[in-house]
Amino acid sequence: MATYRHPLPAAPPRHALVCGVGLLLVSLLVALWLRVSPRPAFQSLDDQWAASLDGSSAGGGEGWAIVLDRLGGPFGLVLPLALVGCLCVYGRWRSALFVLTAAVGANVLVVLPLKQLADRPRPPHPSVLVNDGSYPSGQVFSAVILVLVVAVVVFPPRARRWWWPVGAAYVLAMMGSRTWLHAQWLSDTCAGVLLGIGTGLVLWRAFAPLLRTEAELMASDSLWL
Repeated sequence: MATYRHPLPAAPPRHALVCGVGLLLVSLLVALWLRVSPRPAFQSLDDQWAASLDGSSAGGGEGWAIVLDRLGGPFGLVLPLALVGCLCVYGRWRSALFVLTAAVGANVLVVLPLKQLADRPRPPHPSVLVNDGSYPSGQVFSAVILVLVVAVVVFPPRARRWWWPVGAAYVLAMMGSRTWLHAQWLSDTCAGVLLGIGTGLVLWRAFAPLLRTEAELMASDSLWL
């Protein structure tokens, strides 16, 4: 295997497909569990977490939570679509297709069907406008996907080392905002993380041949040829 001076986009981990499929199966099984059991075993933990946040939406932290709520909603599509546009401008249509599929297509093809399957009610009295289906968290899913695709197509290995903790902090903040606003249960946000990682790994492996071709072209300075 050839070694390139600029390994960008990044190659997927060796066991990306197996790990990704495993996480997707776990998310699916939990959705089926929620469908047949209105009160799963982890509901008591969700109730305790929600109770500990009672009255939090009236506190001074509501502002940051609402900002993250907006960023994780439809407005959040601006960031991945802007990234797609920038990649296309530089002739990196393969990376752009990967980002578009992961950040937009996967939300429609993965998150929405699971929401309909689980059909889990939201926590009572959410502080923001929400639709039906609490499981899994689409906002957290989108945050995880955004962190992953940026790491794959934007940062070289050295910069990627500091991007992961920054991305993890962003995902944790998004998880906190969803429960802070009583928009989702804690387990829904955890499911969003697992589903996002699983989907990202599967798509990363699926797009690996295209991304490798792009990496070879970038390394040889022949991307536009």
